[in-house]
Amino acid sequence: MRILFLGDVVGRNARDEIIARLPDLRRNYKLDAVIVNAENAANGFGITAQICDDFYKAGVDCITTGNHIWDQREIIAYIGGDPKLLRPINYPEAAPGKGAYIIQTAHGHKILVTNVMTRLFMDALDDPFAAMDKLCKANRLGKDVNAIIIDVHGEANSEKMAMGYYCDGRASFVVGTHTHIPTADAQILPQGTGYQTDAGMCGSYDSVIGMDATLAVNRFVRKMPGEKLRPAEGPVTLCGTMVDIDPKTGLCTRIEPFRMGGRLSQALPEVA
Repeated sequence: MRILFLGDVVGRNARDEIIARLPDLRRNYKLDAVIVNAENAANGFGITAQICDDFYKAGVDCITTGNHIWDQREIIAYIGGDPKLLRPINYPEAAPGKGAYIIQTAHGHKILVTNVMTRLFMDALDDPFAAMDKLCKANRLGKDVNAIIIDVHGEANSEKMAMGYYCDGRASFVVGTHTHIPTADAQILPQGTGYQTDAGMCGSYDSVIGMDATLAVNRFVRKMPGEKLRPAEGPVTLCGTMVDIDPKTGLCTRIEPFRMGGRLSQALPEVA
């Protein structure tokens, strides 16, 4: 199985780029599934029902999020009726929506996708490690599901790396989101789990983590309320990770960083 995971989508330009390129990417790379973190897709803050629909029509199989999931108030009433839109699984049980979804591929394989949020420098949610332990025990690789993909939304690299090793051998791929900067540590951990600390963002890198640089710099320099942040203009880089997974074992056999377009160096996996 081949899966493409795209990191945090920031604003309309990034959405449009994904929608335009995804059909060709699915065909050229023979992708079995596409997962996108889109918690910043609505002008940098949250996501809407229309954006979800646009992504699904373009070929996205599941959408993950994070701490900005509730920024667009309409999503509170919407999320309960859309099982493919995830909020972090370790939100309190009373929160609307779900934190896991099973993608059924065209070849009959089951890919369990889950979204969990860390706690260092983030909201004080339920224990993310306990949540992943419970999920992995209930969904065994190669038996109950063919793959488990974990989006770990968090600020601290140490916490995300700890989650990778905690789930090593029990998940197919653990990938970090939230910091918007792609890390250079894509690897297969000792027990066979693919891992990357942060997939990066889909947006303009002529920016401060996707937002207009002048507005963001002024916030740090002046320490005063100012104009609301907005996504930066400019060429979009699509950042993410591509993994191959053995559907019999659920373990990762190949992991490659994915970067297309924009200002960053390109990283386009060879078609195998």
